Amino acid sequence: MPENEAWEYSLYIPNDPRAVTVCRRTLRLILTMHGLIRLVDTAELLAAELVGNAVRHTTGPAALRVRWSGTGVLRIGAWDADPSPPEPPLPFEPALDREDGRGMSLVRACSDVWGWQPLTREGNRGKYV
Repeated sequence: MPENEAWEYSLYIPNDPRAVTVCRRTLRLILTMHGLIRLVDTAELLAAELVGNAVRHTTGPAALRVRWSGTGVLRIGAWDADPSPPEPPLPFEPALDREDGRGMSLVRACSDVWGWQPLTREGNRGKYV
């Protein structure tokens, strides 16, 4: 498929920490097969943070959505079953002694735009980040 054609993939996942690795590897394969290897590292980081938050902070299913516009825009998002808004990201300040709490700051720092919206999927209320 040429790079100027739009496409979209959705990967539905259970609430399982292993789903983060499955999503990262699937995303790498999708981008590689579409000739977008230059976007893989940043896309994997964003997907891992979004899916990791969905799995860590909710109890229901989740989904990863990847959409290429055909005009050079890659959108990555995660849906989860919790309708509560995500915590807004704080300015990124690396804290060497902390192992969590930096996810949305990384998303904000590595993406052009970030946001969230309430969303219903298969009858389940939730949000898309």
